[in-house]
Amino acid sequence: MRTFNHIGIITDEKKEKAVFNEGLNVWLTDFNLSPNKIEFLKFESGSCMPELVQKQSHIAYTVPSLEEELQGKKVIFGPVECDEHLTIAFIEEEGISIELMEIK
Repeated sequence: MRTFNHIGIITDEKKEKAVFNEGLNVWLTDFNLSPNKIEFLKFESGSCMPELVQKQSHIAYTVPSLEEELQGKKVIFGPVECDEHLTIAFIEEEGISIELMEIK
């Protein structure tokens, strides 16, 4: 079962308090600091993220089992272990990217 986590909005400008993720080559804001659960993303050239993720906003959901949730889905990125508590993957559904997050 998916539980809404946040929405990722693509921007052309680096937002205040954005941090740089070197692995993904993107500036990100912390969606936990947003009352609307918005994560702003500004991608730099050379990012390894799929074009769909870099060009269009995404919806992110927390899932109990990433492995189960990815079965039969069109996976476009990942899964990637971000740290000991978080693994993510992106799928394509309904023409947009969906981020799936397993939090341990």
